[in-house]
Amino acid sequence: MKARKPQVCPCGSGHTYEECCAPWHGGQPAPTPEALMRSRYSAYARGLEDYLLATWAPDTRPASLDLAVPPIPQWIGLEILAREQGRDGEGETGKVHYRARYKLNGRAHRLEEISRFRKIGERWYYVDGDIRED
Repeated sequence: MKARKPQVCPCGSGHTYEECCAPWHGGQPAPTPEALMRSRYSAYARGLEDYLLATWAPDTRPASLDLAVPPIPQWIGLEILAREQGRDGEGETGKVHYRARYKLNGRAHRLEEISRFRKIGERWYYVDGDIRED
């Protein structure tokens, strides 16, 4: 029997999925806003709606997502452009500026966002972001 080749993580880290985003998808808290951003990108690529909702801040989380409604984007690349982590009056915060590439109905697209994150307890959560699509 042929050994299965480890799957490269969709987030573009260069690591295998098992050593990159799989632990966060399995329930361990992502250690940084960037790690959470990468794991959320991988969750979109893998159709993990429950994970996306669970890592969205409760006060900005949508009631539901439906990633299976056509047309379904094929996520093909993530580039982290900038990251920052700090504190404000409510605790730890972070921002990640990224560019994601995807195909929709055979046509290439780019989505760029500056995402905002907040640490609640021991976990980072996506709050919202400023999005620009081409």
